Amino acid sequence: MTKFKFSTLYKSPNRDFQFSNCSSATSPLALKSLLQQPKEQQQSFIALPQTHNTESHFLPLCLDPRSFVSSLVQCQSHFQIKKVHALAITTAMIENLGVINKLIYIYAQHKAMADAYFLFFRMKERDNISWSVIIGGFSKVGDNYNCLKTFKEFLLSGLPMDNYTLPFALRACRDTLSLHTGKEIHLLVYKFGLQSDVFISAAIVDMYSKCGHVEDARKVFDKMPKRDLVTWTVMISCYAECGSPEESMALFDRMKDNGIIPDKVSMVTVVFACAKLGAMHKAKMIRDYIRGRKFSLDVILGTAMIDMYAKCGSVDAAREIFDQMKEKNVISWSSMISAYGVHGRGREALQLFPQMLQSGIRPNRITFVSIFSACSHSGLIEEGRQFFNSMERDYFVEPDVKHYTCMVDLLGRAGRLDEVLELTERMKVDKDEGFWGAILGACRIHGHIGLAEKAAKSILELGPRNSGYYVLLSNIYANAGKWEEVAKVRQMMTGRGVKKTPGWTWIEINNKLYQFIVGDKSHPQFKEIYEMLKLLVERLEIASYVPDTNFVLHDIDEELKAEFLYTHSEKLAIAFALLATTEDTAIRMTKNLRICGDCHTFIKMGPVLVVITGDLKNLYRKQFEQQLKRWDSSLSRQRSLRQQYGLTGEAEHQDYAAVIHGSIQESDSPIGKRRRGGKRLGNGTAMAAVKQSISIPELSVRAEWNNSNPIGIDWIQLRS
Repeated sequence: MTKFKFSTLYKSPNRDFQFSNCSSATSPLALKSLLQQPKEQQQSFIALPQTHNTESHFLPLCLDPRSFVSSLVQCQSHFQIKKVHALAITTAMIENLGVINKLIYIYAQHKAMADAYFLFFRMKERDNISWSVIIGGFSKVGDNYNCLKTFKEFLLSGLPMDNYTLPFALRACRDTLSLHTGKEIHLLVYKFGLQSDVFISAAIVDMYSKCGHVEDARKVFDKMPKRDLVTWTVMISCYAECGSPEESMALFDRMKDNGIIPDKVSMVTVVFACAKLGAMHKAKMIRDYIRGRKFSLDVILGTAMIDMYAKCGSVDAAREIFDQMKEKNVISWSSMISAYGVHGRGREALQLFPQMLQSGIRPNRITFVSIFSACSHSGLIEEGRQFFNSMERDYFVEPDVKHYTCMVDLLGRAGRLDEVLELTERMKVDKDEGFWGAILGACRIHGHIGLAEKAAKSILELGPRNSGYYVLLSNIYANAGKWEEVAKVRQMMTGRGVKKTPGWTWIEINNKLYQFIVGDKSHPQFKEIYEMLKLLVERLEIASYVPDTNFVLHDIDEELKAEFLYTHSEKLAIAFALLATTEDTAIRMTKNLRICGDCHTFIKMGPVLVVITGDLKNLYRKQFEQQLKRWDSSLSRQRSLRQQYGLTGEAEHQDYAAVIHGSIQESDSPIGKRRRGGKRLGNGTAMAAVKQSISIPELSVRAEWNNSNPIGIDWIQLRS
């Protein structure tokens, strides 16, 4: 028998693949007859010649299924796969089930699903591997429709279920939020007795969690006889994404108690959950654990920790992590810029931008969102406008709806609604509910009913599920006294099944989190809390605090409105903190919603307590409170008080809070208006920002105001 002497394949006019440089004895028919001989004889005298062409190194060396499979694995392009495919057809190796399954798999790996499905469709015989490969291929390229469609065909084939195919179908249900189909697959799992399989159970937990059914996910999790690290990580992530980060942290502790050692991927999930929780003591514990495990701060873990510390109230700790990272990408830089921004340190956020450029990192869309947000929180209008005008011109980043939304927020906070209208008219991108929501927020601050109704009409046409937009519109109508319109908005919410998210405030005291809701009396010390709150309100009223009843959305008497304001969750949390903490304790609060303007004013004026250290150790907090109670708003009295207690720094603005006890971290800048003596304060445009530094031995309290921003203080931070 003559050995083959071909090197390439060519396609003849009659569309049959033939070999070039072959003897007449080596026709495809002869090759097919050779395949019927024992494998030992095939491999002994039928060998495909090696070629010196480097592009053909992937071709099989002999007519053996394992050789073809090995050749397919070495293919690095779609063209090479086609060559091996053609050779398999010509040599009749395509009839081998293992070869054709591998061929489908390689096509799917290279995202050539049209070729893969065409080959699958023409298969005369299919096994479980064939189905799992094609279903998995559709899942990996994100074609969830064909994935589930092919899975249904697999059910009709009568083949038994396995732990390869089911996870792919469950993933498609997760990505499409097809809860009904996911539940049907869950029933099939029980029908075929696969509920004890770790991979399938983990996929079911993941599916339920992404669909928002935490209880169903937890039931499956608790019934698992054995849980691996992946399952624990999925369940921890489930609680974090569904708004129960405290459960995530509890599961993390339980996982460690069960002897499961987390890896770096798991720690990223735990860090994400801690960021949602906003508990500084937990953040410190996680950082100590990461150090103990000697995990390197790579881009993913380091960036997650930056976000965690920023949301837990320590931007300086976030910067420390940032500086320790050996490698940073654009997300890392953007996260650090965002961290400075949400803490009101907009100047420091903008200083990072040229440093990022010098390091060779080019900004992207996320970077500019972080920059605009920082400018908005700090009232840096001109800087924000300059960045907006240069992002496409200098950095080739085309503004999208998120960038326009940030600019609307920046201009709207400053009361420049005419510029907001101009920007709205000239933008070319489609407007989403977030954009119109930012306009509603600006109208809420400045009482612009006409523009608010226009924005409301546009946003309600989109049918938003976010209750915040309905509440904003209701606030605007309530402030204008249009109670009939308020009732219509509430009826609309009821008709659309939209429920208002209750406002919760979390406060961290002695390494423990406490949560409060409006009018909360569930705390064991609620009587003492309300007594402290009453005392605090009385003192603030002497210091010119007047409750802003415009933030009460009920058609009731002003006196009842004021009483309702006094029981907001933020005020209750502050009163409890003053009861439960000592003079040198930092107060950190977080909210799940935006803080109302009245609570913002209360917080700005409320904790007027000083940390006693150094040369002031002989003073007591009560003495300072008594003195402050008699403090009027005149500039001379402010200077006198600072000199009496050895405080330095010249007041540059009359409307400010002097000394802050601890640090109060807000989850978002509030919307509101300041009131002094029952009269609204003007926005003011004389100063873009006023900075003051009040120095105490070993401590420095800094506060920044934006005089063009009617909310007042954007951030308060205590540095030791």
